[in-house]
Amino acid sequence: MSGSFSRSQSTRKPGVTATSGGVVAAQHVQAAEVGADVLAAGGDAVDAAVAVSFALGVLEPWMSGPMGGGAMMLWREDEGRAVALNYGMRSSAGLDLAQYPLSGAGKASDLFPWEAVVDDRNVTGATAVAVPGTMAGIAAAHERYGRMPWSSLLSPAVALAKRGLHVDWYAALIIASSARDLARDQDAAAIYLDDGVWPKGSGWTAQADQRLDQSAMAATLDQIAQEGAATFYHGDIARALVRDVTDKGGFLSIADMRDYRVTWSDPLSFRFRDGVVHAVPGLTAGPTLADAMGHWEDGYDAAEAAAPSGHLARADGLHRAYAHRLSSMGDHESARAPGCTTHFSIVDRAGNMVAMTQTLLSVFGSKVVSGSTGLMLNNGVMWFDPEPGKPNSLAPGKACLMNVCPVIGETATGRFALGASGGRKIMPAVAQISSYLMEQDMTLQDAIEAPRLDVSGGAQVLADTRLAGPVTDALAAKFPLALAQRLPFPYAFACPAAVMRHGTTNSGTTETMSPWGDGVAEPESTKDPHDPT
Repeated sequence: MSGSFSRSQSTRKPGVTATSGGVVAAQHVQAAEVGADVLAAGGDAVDAAVAVSFALGVLEPWMSGPMGGGAMMLWREDEGRAVALNYGMRSSAGLDLAQYPLSGAGKASDLFPWEAVVDDRNVTGATAVAVPGTMAGIAAAHERYGRMPWSSLLSPAVALAKRGLHVDWYAALIIASSARDLARDQDAAAIYLDDGVWPKGSGWTAQADQRLDQSAMAATLDQIAQEGAATFYHGDIARALVRDVTDKGGFLSIADMRDYRVTWSDPLSFRFRDGVVHAVPGLTAGPTLADAMGHWEDGYDAAEAAAPSGHLARADGLHRAYAHRLSSMGDHESARAPGCTTHFSIVDRAGNMVAMTQTLLSVFGSKVVSGSTGLMLNNGVMWFDPEPGKPNSLAPGKACLMNVCPVIGETATGRFALGASGGRKIMPAVAQISSYLMEQDMTLQDAIEAPRLDVSGGAQVLADTRLAGPVTDALAAKFPLALAQRLPFPYAFACPAAVMRHGTTNSGTTETMSPWGDGVAEPESTKDPHDPT
């Protein structure tokens, strides 16, 4: 752990409670406000999710957007059931494996410890772009459950893009972290860098209002608002995206876009203590979550959950679950580097819930922007092992194995929607927060703020410094141990966002150290949901 940061500083985030209205918890407060305004205008939780999803694509363009993928869990109060929706990315059906030769130069440069490919073609550049699913996912949810017009739900994102994202200290830090790669793509450099080289940002005492030029994105979102998601997969925008990707050397095709489909399914539901967790099945972290929490159910009594033995049992369960995942599902993402994802959770006044995760995979995805549309492109090809003959080897037309883990949880007294960003760190965070709510009866805020462990591959256990003492002594006796502080950059223990419902009272909050994230309650007085200010 670094010795540079304050030992005495204390940070709290009180969250929000609404006795009659809905709540949105998102990794950017302006996106949460957009969603809360939709709820106040009479929208369903899914309507709010549409607005929040597109707003986050503008406000966190390096984390997610229409060119990403992900999954969501929904709770439908009138049906009394949970529903799962997977909209993960896929490799192009026309992908040419010969274009990804191994370089023999060791491991890859980003999240996954694959063998390196020549020029990192599976990590950066247009050759890393996979078929996107986020647009199809949010459109499918709206078609099934939405009540408000599609165009009105995209209007806040269009207005935000026209204004341009304010480059504050946090945005400047994120941009600077990838400036070298962004400079290689002319369209990315034009948006995020000054003179094509220097990261946008102001002096450390400045109060400047520097903004990104997101006008091309605004025009694209406006067209999608007017013409619907079909134009993204079948129309002018699809043709523009394919042209831009192929001109830069990638394999995306009109057929790839036209043939993309989401997957609706029953959830993967399992009992834990006196409650039930509903997760997304298939190529997500849902099966690994069920595996880990199953070990916990058998590995310790709820009465010892807060004791050193409880922490040790949780670490052991996570270790065993990930060992199974790595050997059977083929996902070998490095636990050292966070994925660049965003998550938000919503509950409306009727009790409907959405837990939605969307991602570009790496920060700034492929580090390539579609110049015609202003959209940042994903690097979903990096999810695959470039070596042949592995469980997750790269191949044409193949679904990506994701670490997303949105859940709906039912406790003895309430219900919660939860998820996180942070690559392989997502599932351990979701599992522990769920357990705090289900077996320790914590409030939502206390569960989010409680110190956690990360065990997400390999032998090492990473522990919050606040656990130092008997807990870390017990862990160190069995596992290699490292300590880390909770900081806004990087996130050592993932970045969660959650809402909870007890009776008709809703609450919501996000990771304490997230400088942008917040829970926002539905305003009592209805305002124009098209106004993002």
